[in-house]
Amino acid sequence: MFSARAAPTLNGAGPNWVDTIRRIAEGDQDGLGGFYDATSPLVHGLIRRIVGDLSTAEEITLDVYTQVWRLAPSYSPEKGSPMTWLPMLARSRAIDHLRSRARRSRDLERPIEAAFECSHAGPNSETAAISRGRRRIIQEVLAHLAPDQFKLLQLTFFDGLSHIEIAEKTGIPLGTIKTRIRTGMMRMRELLEPQVGTL
Repeated sequence: MFSARAAPTLNGAGPNWVDTIRRIAEGDQDGLGGFYDATSPLVHGLIRRIVGDLSTAEEITLDVYTQVWRLAPSYSPEKGSPMTWLPMLARSRAIDHLRSRARRSRDLERPIEAAFECSHAGPNSETAAISRGRRRIIQEVLAHLAPDQFKLLQLTFFDGLSHIEIAEKTGIPLGTIKTRIRTGMMRMRELLEPQVGTL
């Protein structure tokens, strides 16, 4: 659950978020952490109102800050203040999630006959080799993560535990869990970027 911090003001008072985003654009993870701590209650609240589910809202909130990390170099104050830009990112991610969920739901409602419209051949040697190559790259990336980051990412993405369930299972504070998952995801993205063409 997100901590009850005061939400950032929309009238420009408080921290200079433009400078913070510039620091994030330069790769400052502490800048991103501070931005997340101060603004995530606002983002999480907005997303939760749109998607209507706490656990989903938490995951989308993390996605939003991953997007902030990626898009910070292209942010321009002339296009809007940080406190306009950030909620727009959050709203866009939440709506994308709803559309994706609706699309999956429609696919599940297709008649059973539709399943036989396409035939899929079993994996050939080329496909199998590509899969092995991808698996090797992912394993190498995971090996470069800090052990605490790897453990929490494994519990989240492979075991399917929510942040609250991980906190109960490990005894690690909820805020620490979210920070480690966020930095672990950013580290994975950084390590995977040079491999994009091979995945």
